[in-house]
Amino acid sequence: MATKPANIDAYIASFPADVATVLEEIRRTIAGVLPDATEAIAYDIPTFELNGHNVVHFAGWKQHVSLYPIPDGDAAFEREVEPYRAGKGTVKFPLGKPIPYDLVARIATMLAER
Repeated sequence: MATKPANIDAYIASFPADVATVLEEIRRTIAGVLPDATEAIAYDIPTFELNGHNVVHFAGWKQHVSLYPIPDGDAAFEREVEPYRAGKGTVKFPLGKPIPYDLVARIATMLAER
């Protein structure tokens, strides 16, 4: 995206339909577990905020979608997130493979609780 999107709708609309569908489902998933959050664009990517603070960001790319940051969790959480981890604070979900929306929801919930 060449210019900063005005809102999450504009951000998602800038992607091909297959990627936009995944981004929209990530958006719905996060909104479902963070009903009091507001949507924003921060760092040029979709962001959910609570009480004036960024909680979780997501982004689309050519071959994956990403979620940021990733909270620390117990051993079971770490095992679940490990296949998607791309650095300490990022997970990448490959396009063309099932997206673990339950994990997206859990990450958003954990971030909101910290």
